[in-house]
Amino acid sequence: MTKSQQGRAATFRSAAELFHADNCTPLEAAARRGEVRLAAWGRGSYPGRRLPAEELREVCSAGFWDASRRQSWGLDWHRNEGIEFTFLAAGKLPFAVDRRSTTLSAGELTVTRPWQKHRVGNPQVPASRLIWLILDVGVRRPNQAWRWSPWLLLPPARLQRLTHQLRHNERISWPANREVTRCFAAIAEVVELKINGGNLTRLKLLINELLLALSDLLDQKSPRLDKTLVSSARAVQLFLDELPQRCDEPWTLETMARQCGLGRSYFSHYCRRLTNRTPLDYLAHCRIERACDRLRQPAKAAITDVAFACGFQSSQYFASVFKQHKGISPGAWQRRQRAGD
Repeated sequence: MTKSQQGRAATFRSAAELFHADNCTPLEAAARRGEVRLAAWGRGSYPGRRLPAEELREVCSAGFWDASRRQSWGLDWHRNEGIEFTFLAAGKLPFAVDRRSTTLSAGELTVTRPWQKHRVGNPQVPASRLIWLILDVGVRRPNQAWRWSPWLLLPPARLQRLTHQLRHNERISWPANREVTRCFAAIAEVVELKINGGNLTRLKLLINELLLALSDLLDQKSPRLDKTLVSSARAVQLFLDELPQRCDEPWTLETMARQCGLGRSYFSHYCRRLTNRTPLDYLAHCRIERACDRLRQPAKAAITDVAFACGFQSSQYFASVFKQHKGISPGAWQRRQRAGD
């Protein structure tokens, strides 16, 4: 993820694709048309009044929308550079995280981490009132340590417990209690005001209250914690799951390991354990499978074009690797596929 800058969209390079941090462009367009009420404070490409560069730097965005009727837009798959807390104050709302989807009901809370791809609407947003807060805790992968803002007032032991609970479970939604509901409602009230010293202090205090209330809520719910969610193995698994979509890039063992925050030996160990292949062999496998998809297409593709599109540096090397994996040349494989159609 690149650092958010005023007026520029933060980007998140996942293992598969380049995501822009959600800039809420469809939401802003609907607000300009008068179809939805929007109030927010943000930085970078997030909507709303601009947060000062030196104040509350960990706050990426805080705001709400209020849609009194079904909308013609939704927020497509995206990732954020911070941990996102959202609260549905009214209505119902389709919501999906990774491969899981649900319909949120009024009074439910969601938490999404920076590496979690999520979508709001299916594909449109129905009548609803949604309040959100995005905080950058300095992580981009599940196996990184979280770094909270120094202005948080929670006792260290309480903050450590909250971090542990948030890192070790990825439940898609929670029923909010009265205190969490109150905090979100108060945040919505603040972001309708102009940005000044007093209102920035109010938001800071409300964020502290919200995290304390969330900590109490999780203590009450006693969620089942899963240590594997923050393991190096999971970071590698997330990378490998999406590598087939990004295999055209010039990967090396070093760059793949770096993507997961690991050294070459550890990365190779986890890759072999998860796939029973070495990293470079698994990369070659992904590239060959993508090549097969392209060779199957009705419009005949030139072998050289397929080779370069799938990350091979020459058609000769592509042909050699293809034959190792499939037993015949790319051209012969393509002719065999067409003969079978």
